[in-house]
Amino acid sequence: MYRYETELWKDGFNRVMGLDEVGRGCLCGPVVAAGVIIKPGTELDPAITDSKKLSDQKRRSLVDEIKAKSAFWTVQKCSPGKIDEINILKASILAMIKCSEQSGANPDFLLVDGNQFSTTLIPHKCIVKGDDNSASIAAASILAKVYRDDIMVQLHEQYPYYGWESNVGYPTAKHYDGLEQYGYTKHHRKSFKLRTEKKFSESNLSVNTE
Repeated sequence: MYRYETELWKDGFNRVMGLDEVGRGCLCGPVVAAGVIIKPGTELDPAITDSKKLSDQKRRSLVDEIKAKSAFWTVQKCSPGKIDEINILKASILAMIKCSEQSGANPDFLLVDGNQFSTTLIPHKCIVKGDDNSASIAAASILAKVYRDDIMVQLHEQYPYYGWESNVGYPTAKHYDGLEQYGYTKHHRKSFKLRTEKKFSESNLSVNTE
């Protein structure tokens, strides 16, 4: 999990930021990104991996350690309106760029989960399944996931018809039922409308909301 970071530390990069985003496949809510800079030579809890492989309880138990042992961390987001304006891929990348540009971050290298990023003056490397192969990316995925889940659970209290307390905005049967009965909220991504017009049964909705 530290192969990429260790190689970069040896090459003189001391502020390597791992970047990951959460919420691209959701029908509503923001897309959230996190950036984590691990102190050179520091090792985090070995349980830290792709946030989707961890239970909610386990993710939350790791958040404080990630924050305490990081040289820097941040969580940023793009709203549903911004997603509709520029599309979900560009919004995801924008949220990650925001992380790298935060005051005090000053990263000298970026490790980015996935296979697409943006032109930047900061050198970077895209890593497919980066949250399985980079500790800093995995740590970022955990911070982003917990932050976004909390947003959706809070929104559920205002809009208790869509199952956001459990599906956190992903397309599930309960979410589609809520849309059919109550329509869209201001938190829904209007550019995803075609996806919500399809009717799905429980059997063909196998989205992983973890």
